[in-house]
Amino acid sequence: MRFRFNERKAVQAAAYILKLAGGHLSYMVLLKLLYLADREMLLKHGLTITGDTMIAMKHGPTLSRVSDLIHEGPQGAESAWPEYIGEPSNFEVALKKDGPLDELSRFELGLLKHAYETYGKMDKWALTDLLHRKLPEWKDPGNSCSTIDPADILRAESRSDDEIRQVQEDAEELWFLGSATP
Repeated sequence: MRFRFNERKAVQAAAYILKLAGGHLSYMVLLKLLYLADREMLLKHGLTITGDTMIAMKHGPTLSRVSDLIHEGPQGAESAWPEYIGEPSNFEVALKKDGPLDELSRFELGLLKHAYETYGKMDKWALTDLLHRKLPEWKDPGNSCSTIDPADILRAESRSDDEIRQVQEDAEELWFLGSATP
């Protein structure tokens, strides 16, 4: 199952969480909060906020493209990431300036806020340990990484095969529609 990555939404979601955190946060915590919000959106509406690929890494679940933005920087001149979010320093990222929120619905903002209020003040290692125990879709990949199939999350949360199939069909339709648009 795949979703189309929406970098504008990912930037806005990351900037919103950073604003809630007072302007800076461990990038490991930021990635986990974004993952948790995407996961919750998947469970509630069958799609994710960012559209990013969910992956399992040694220190838990994360989002692939957002992780790349943090660690490698944006690869295109059109990216809004460096306008709103600074380069990592001392394992943290900082908000450069408030960004727009026009790509995010009130529901999505609520999920992001809930993720921050529930887990955002945790130490990165305590949060890592908690998510290792709490999230059944995470399997330790050792020193590499592996993709977390959204269907595995749905299955782990007792969604029926019919529900999972419908989410897959909807995701493919959205993928196709996004591919057909210039």
